[in-house]
Amino acid sequence: MALAAARSGPSSAMQDCARVRPPHARRGRILAHMKSVIVGTAGHIDHGKTSLVKALTGIDADRLAEEKRRGITIDLGFAHLELSTPDGGQLRIGFVDVPGHERFVRNMLAGIGGIDLVLLVIAADEGIKPQTREHFDICRLLSIRRGITVLTKADAVDADTLEVLRLEVEDFVRGSFLDASKAPIIAVSSLSGSGLDELKAALVNVGCEVAARSSNALARLPIDRVFTMKGFGTVVTGTLVAGTIRKEQEMELFPSQRRVRVRGLQVHGAPADAATAGQRTAVNIAGLATDDLARGMTLAEPEHFRTTARADVLLSLLNSAKPLKDGARVHFHSYTSESIAQVRLYRSKGDEAKPIKPGDDSFAQLKFSQPLLLLPDDRFIVRQFSPVVTIGGGRVLDAPYLVRRQSAEHTVSFLKAICEGTPQQVLVARVFRRGSAGMRLGDVPAEMNMRREEVAKLVTKAGLSNFDSVLLSPEAIVRAKTDVLQALKKFHDANPLVSGMSREELRSRVKLGPEVLSGVLEKLLNEKKLDTSGETIRLAGGGVVMKDDEAESKKIIEVAFASAGLKVPSLKEVLASLKVDKVRSQKIVTLLLRDKLLTKISDDLVFHHSALRDLRAKLAVLKLTSPKIDVAKFKTLTGVSRKYAIPLLEYLDRERVTRRVGDERVIL
Repeated sequence: MALAAARSGPSSAMQDCARVRPPHARRGRILAHMKSVIVGTAGHIDHGKTSLVKALTGIDADRLAEEKRRGITIDLGFAHLELSTPDGGQLRIGFVDVPGHERFVRNMLAGIGGIDLVLLVIAADEGIKPQTREHFDICRLLSIRRGITVLTKADAVDADTLEVLRLEVEDFVRGSFLDASKAPIIAVSSLSGSGLDELKAALVNVGCEVAARSSNALARLPIDRVFTMKGFGTVVTGTLVAGTIRKEQEMELFPSQRRVRVRGLQVHGAPADAATAGQRTAVNIAGLATDDLARGMTLAEPEHFRTTARADVLLSLLNSAKPLKDGARVHFHSYTSESIAQVRLYRSKGDEAKPIKPGDDSFAQLKFSQPLLLLPDDRFIVRQFSPVVTIGGGRVLDAPYLVRRQSAEHTVSFLKAICEGTPQQVLVARVFRRGSAGMRLGDVPAEMNMRREEVAKLVTKAGLSNFDSVLLSPEAIVRAKTDVLQALKKFHDANPLVSGMSREELRSRVKLGPEVLSGVLEKLLNEKKLDTSGETIRLAGGGVVMKDDEAESKKIIEVAFASAGLKVPSLKEVLASLKVDKVRSQKIVTLLLRDKLLTKISDDLVFHHSALRDLRAKLAVLKLTSPKIDVAKFKTLTGVSRKYAIPLLEYLDRERVTRRVGDERVIL
């Protein structure tokens, strides 16, 4: 996709991916061995961030006419640079230039979430200012691990002043990821070019130390720009924070969850067949207009993720913030998305939730005003609702798409378990949390940001049981087995004349899903603790236990019908003659019917199995000489009245022994 051809169109259309690149960067398609890192700027307004990026890359990251007219950066700007590494390779750097004005911090937050390292820019003639502090706080809250402090406008002050500033900055960053003992502080002049070579060398050194993002992970591209390009249609750009996107690949757009097709790609201005994690990426999307897209949306691999309206987080508050109360509303920012969120602090039963103190952290739940795509380990920033200032941030621990009702104690215990656990420990905790209900295998990728094939390997390592794609912990299996055995014992105790419980009734009593129940029953059968007969389940060695009067009544019923042949007595009359009560007599009949000693063919007609067996034999003999029979012949054959003949013939029709044709039956 030759998006770069649009240079002849509007000048601001695609500066981060379609500008004329410096001669040293014109390499055509992306080299597979080239490492890519994203560098973000941070610092106060008018401290020379955009000028610094231009001096390094030759690209003016201010793309809006208003930015050029006012001389300040309003929205995100983008540039790129390739530098040689000591081992002879190439380091591709994508720059995200952010606005420094306090009114545009929300724009700054949309760009800085996906960076690998930061250039904290401080002007030598002004020193540390309010947005220097806020941007620095944001970088720390986002857990950015590498960076360089750049003292710009070094030519505007004398050497002594510059040295004093350096000492002040060293004190300012002490103990942080920008501590001077491990991160360089470099003075530069974007006008004269002094210090730029030293800065480029530092970018190479620090960039090579940055851990590469996983190109094999599930792809996710937070969208920071949307526009239309003549001849190509809708284009979105962003920093690919994980995975790989390829031409013609199907993607899913969040939060709408619409499917889209990748028509074409560019990486740092060059057409590409694929974009990998850590690269500035432009995606030409087929089938959607710009009105369907906006900053804050995310392109991701389909059939893995779900949006959420809430997230459990570890929330840290800045020392400069006020105490954060339960129920407070805040502005929430993660990657390019933003939302209003309500803070719910976890508290012990009966206690009031204590506010988070400045400088402290706490587990909390954030409820969003709109659905978001959030995954475990995503970093976020929260800003005070009014006045809007940065007050804290943290890390997403759990982003459930379904609400689980659990006590605060259980939830906090779960969050502690997953906060620092290995993937194996986190999966075990997630499955354990669901108890006997289990965790569906298909839910794991979304909850743990993991491919399905990786999940399968992890399940084996974690020692979890897989019951038809439902995962159960060993503790849950023990509990489920105990519940099943106790339910059956309780049933047998209450129903001594019933041989067992139906599978569906058992499932209802123990409240297990069908997959889990089947798996638990299989284990109990293998352990010889259960017996089954069709859909009937009973304890091993269990079944009907009769008292003396019940056994005597059973024998009376059986003899009464066996001796009667086809001229059976009324069932009500037989039961009325028994010594046991009506409820127990009915259970005895049910037992005889279940064991097929008796067969009920109408509401009050019950026959012994031997009588019906003899009747079938007579019809088989009759078929040899006369394959048809009517009611009169049947009465003569059996010696019964019409009262018995009609129900018996209808029973034989149902059993496919005979088939009615007019007034006759054909013996089958």
